[in-house]
Amino acid sequence: MTGMPVEVTSMIWGVIPFTSGITGLDLIGATLSTGIFAGIGIIYGHELSHTKGFAFLISRMTMALSGSAHFCYAHVYNHHLELASEDDPATAPRGRTIYGHYMLSHIGQSKFLFNMEKERLARMGKGFISWENRWIRGYLMSVPSVALFFAAGGWIGVAALATVWVISNFELEALNYLEHYGLIRVKDQPIDYRHNWDNNTLFTSWFFIEIGRQADHHDRGETHFWELENVGAPNTGWGYFTIFALALVPPLWHWYMRKRLATWDEKFATTEEKAVAARINKEVGYEGTRFDGDELSFPVEG
Repeated sequence: MTGMPVEVTSMIWGVIPFTSGITGLDLIGATLSTGIFAGIGIIYGHELSHTKGFAFLISRMTMALSGSAHFCYAHVYNHHLELASEDDPATAPRGRTIYGHYMLSHIGQSKFLFNMEKERLARMGKGFISWENRWIRGYLMSVPSVALFFAAGGWIGVAALATVWVISNFELEALNYLEHYGLIRVKDQPIDYRHNWDNNTLFTSWFFIEIGRQADHHDRGETHFWELENVGAPNTGWGYFTIFALALVPPLWHWYMRKRLATWDEKFATTEEKAVAARINKEVGYEGTRFDGDELSFPVEG
């Protein structure tokens, strides 16, 4: 399964209300459900972003259906290389809410590809406005979706598509938020298992095609999801749906994660990372959280 069937089916479902004349709550429901299912399709788009050739093109097309074709390059060449550092917009720093992270991460990743293409084309002696510009091509891949929704419902259709994009991209950035929140890596230091929050609960592993095995994924990016292993990395404990619900209520999220981060600081951080963590903890109000090895654990589950 590539994600394209999920995305395309979602888009067709989103257009049907306009073509059949449905309005009101039916239209709202169709738009919301389309956004949710488009977000699920993004999971498969992520998996294929680590491939080459036709499979990578499918990844770009899948992400383009949510207006985020830039993700495929930014994820591989920015997030995976700058993980948990200040140069990685996908890693949420301590104290940031999921709502604040959403647009900062999305825009930051798009900006990365914009700058990467600007520099690449300059080295080739070509201008920024070029068909070879992968940042521009990515957004052009989203034009058919805009045209389809406009043809079906005019500007209301375009507004519905924009809502679909907001929802699906919020789901994408929520995963980034849950996977790396608050973790610290001093720039130029090697990426290690400790720079990921793993999640090995059964339903998370099944529903998100092992995306919770972040540590092994970042160590072996081109490895298929069914081959990823539980390497005993720091663990968020509860499954993704539960901690996502916590993240939607920032005080609950910070209450839960500041304790896990205290454990991370004590058990996993290097001397340099401890120093950075101490400074940030003071700035965001995490200072003084007690490390409790009995209360917090990082289980290795089968």
